[in-house]
Amino acid sequence: MKVFIIIGAINAMVAVACGAFGAHALEARLEPKYLDVWKTGVTYQMFHALGIIAIGILSGNVPASSLLSWSGWLMTAGIIIFSGSLYILSTSGIKILGAITPIGGVAFIVGWFLLILFAIRQL
Repeated sequence: MKVFIIIGAINAMVAVACGAFGAHALEARLEPKYLDVWKTGVTYQMFHALGIIAIGILSGNVPASSLLSWSGWLMTAGIIIFSGSLYILSTSGIKILGAITPIGGVAFIVGWFLLILFAIRQL
């Protein structure tokens, strides 16, 4: 589906911008621990943006699949919850957000699992 290519590309663009922001604007303002947290958010956002783009490309070349669609939406939710919570945690220091981050991680894992199931069944 074209929507996943767009969502993935937007997230890749945002990941690059966040990476640059972290390297240039936050480096002098954050403790090294929190800068590492920021970088983790950027890394996971970029990897999953590329996964979402791949899902979009696959969707355009195979019959419609709920496994593929759910995989893309879970990766998108994972970016918002996982990376988003890490961005907020690193800039605000609100430690309770660390409890939310694993929810995004589970969304990533389930998204990749559904992509595996799709590949086993359809490809």
